[in-house]
Amino acid sequence: MKDPREVIIRPVITERSYDAMEGNTYTFEVAKTANKVEIRQAVEAIFNVKVVKVNTSTVKAKPKRVRYQLGYTRTWKKAMVTLAPGDTIEMFAS
Repeated sequence: MKDPREVIIRPVITERSYDAMEGNTYTFEVAKTANKVEIRQAVEAIFNVKVVKVNTSTVKAKPKRVRYQLGYTRTWKKAMVTLAPGDTIEMFAS
């Protein structure tokens, strides 16, 4: 098994992710090579919670321009993790 800190890179903090927290769903940036089982095990190990469901998506690169130079943002993988009722992650508590 991979180290859980290598699977979970960072939490995604947006208005949409905060709205999803009311439904007990938390959003993380994860390693591109991580599968749903590894993500589930990593979240359960790091935060000591019970994961019910994991949804993943790959965020595509967007074109960005700085003056005359055209480039792209990076592609990354996003995981939306639904926790069991009663479980919360305190890091997100406001």
